[in-house]
Amino acid sequence: QVQLVESGGGLVQAGGSLRLSCAASGRTFKDYYMGWFRQAPGKEREFVAAISSGGTFTRYADSVKGRFTISRDNAKNMVYLQMSSLKPEDTGVYYCAIGGPFSTTRESDYGSWGQGTQVTVSS
Repeated sequence: QVQLVESGGGLVQAGGSLRLSCAASGRTFKDYYMGWFRQAPGKEREFVAAISSGGTFTRYADSVKGRFTISRDNAKNMVYLQMSSLKPEDTGVYYCAIGGPFSTTRESDYGSWGQGTQVTVSS
């Protein structure tokens, strides 16, 4: 069982930047896709970004494409989400999750989840 812990959230003004981190412990995660999801108040959790096991392939939701960058450091068991040009609609709790061997945006395809980190973007 892998444990995931997110950090780096906070309050930022629109147009600002934040970098989220996700630390994995337990069994190695280097063989699996990793993903970031978010959940805004009153809404369902939605896919944000995913990265392949080796970091070669990335995938983004249309709403964040060009503004967010997902990366990973397998030597440190870390996954990151660099968020720029933040908008109020980016507000929510951000979760990282461990996926499988294939790229997917479906929440049900992801296994272990972190507890989330709050991101609030003020206008």
